[in-house]
Amino acid sequence: MSTLYTHQSSNVRKTWLLMSIFLIIVIGVGWGLSWYFGMIEILYIAVGIAVVQSAVSYWRSDKIALSLNNAKQIEKSDNPELWNITENLAITAGLPMPRLYIMDEPAPNAFATGRNPEHSAIAVTSGLLHILDRTELEGVIAHEMSHIGNRDILVMSVTVVLVGVLTLVADLFLRFTIFGGRGRDSRDGGGAIMLVVGIVMLIVAPIAGLIIKSAISRKREFLADASGALLTRYPEGLANALRKISSYAGKMRKANHATAHMFISNPFGAKGRKGFNKLFATHPPMEERVEQLRVKG
Repeated sequence: MSTLYTHQSSNVRKTWLLMSIFLIIVIGVGWGLSWYFGMIEILYIAVGIAVVQSAVSYWRSDKIALSLNNAKQIEKSDNPELWNITENLAITAGLPMPRLYIMDEPAPNAFATGRNPEHSAIAVTSGLLHILDRTELEGVIAHEMSHIGNRDILVMSVTVVLVGVLTLVADLFLRFTIFGGRGRDSRDGGGAIMLVVGIVMLIVAPIAGLIIKSAISRKREFLADASGALLTRYPEGLANALRKISSYAGKMRKANHATAHMFISNPFGAKGRKGFNKLFATHPPMEERVEQLRVKG
């Protein structure tokens, strides 16, 4: 039977698996380029990049996510109500008090990030604070606290960096192959093969990133909703908050695909729930989430 602790362990394993796959891909690209150009130094550089980026994704991914969304850290005096709600829920959940951030965005949304509960943060938009009452805000913060307690934040934050670097590596691989000058193409046709591989990587990398984020995100949202409802013992608060959030049709001004999977609601608004975006949606339909909360209420 699945428990909170098995879910936490699963997220830690997912993180190490993602980092291992990333290392293998980057080193493999380095080997391919070193073979193509006959320069072993390229392989050494690739290994160095893989190690450094893996370390960055673990230790600095939260700061990168917060920076990408222009989140500004606050103290208690800046918003006493938000601070008190978060502090009370942290005590109830038996978790350390996370750092709090506010994003200057009219669209209502929020996300949690960090490598562990001791180094966690919750960011909310100014729009969220404007439209929610206290019980609804408690529901949202409880949802984000659940992501912290479930260790969702580790795999979510690491994915931001690794998926971005994966796409960058694919692009660099193609550019090296096309504009790299001399290679083995004149001797054994290796250049043509490498060019095809580069094109395939460039196409597949973004799609793979979307699939990874979608697979990671959908199930965890239902779990965080359920855990948040248990934390506040008032599912209707979160249900009402989700209804208000989903009724906002516009997207966030700083919405980006790198961190979209981290938010409580798709930052691209109604656009993110249609067409191609719906196929790789990082969030389950809001109606299903609200219905699940009603059942628990």
